[in-house]
Amino acid sequence: MGFLIVAVTLTCTPGPDWAYSIAAGLGKRSFLPAVAGLCSGYVLHTILLAAGIAALMAAVPSLLIWLTVAGAVYLLWLGVTTARSWRSAGFMTVGPNGELPAGSPGAASSGTHMGAYLQGVGTSSINPKGMLLFVALTPQFIKSDAAFSVPLQSMILGLTFVATTAVIYTAIAAGSRKLLRSRPGAARGVTLSSGIIMCALGALLLVEQAGPVVEVAGHWLARV
Repeated sequence: MGFLIVAVTLTCTPGPDWAYSIAAGLGKRSFLPAVAGLCSGYVLHTILLAAGIAALMAAVPSLLIWLTVAGAVYLLWLGVTTARSWRSAGFMTVGPNGELPAGSPGAASSGTHMGAYLQGVGTSSINPKGMLLFVALTPQFIKSDAAFSVPLQSMILGLTFVATTAVIYTAIAAGSRKLLRSRPGAARGVTLSSGIIMCALGALLLVEQAGPVVEVAGHWLARV
């Protein structure tokens, strides 16, 4: 229960996943592939946690630093892509299968289901919030003397977080689509804001990691 409270709190904290869920709810033919991609990224985190990779990253801080930098760069790219599509984000009606009517705003930029899925995987798999949960917080809830093995405990906790994200991000995407479907102006504003937020988060992460990167690079050059 303690872990579930932490998982729900982190998932309900606005961040890159929120921004992408909202953008997916507005700009994709169906937001389910995007949400599935977000969840798949956290399944990857769960597998790595069960395999002991999280402990390795905790023991080798420089690895986490470079992963965070990669995540920041990806967020910048995704933010720019989302912000550039703001003009076509609004739409009025959706077909029975979730498709946008031809010629409507947003139809041209809806993208493919696979593209939405892969972007979701990329967003969550290198999301610093997810790294924080799996590297720093999850190990605190794993007991070496519990009835289940450590890898099994890791899988249970990780999949609990995945289930939490599936419910909350689906609600966010569906809510944004329902609330903004008949408000194309608001939909464009939210899409533009989502892109700007992702860019800001990516830039902030890069600034925060500038010092550690310089320090790590200095140590590496000294060894060379």
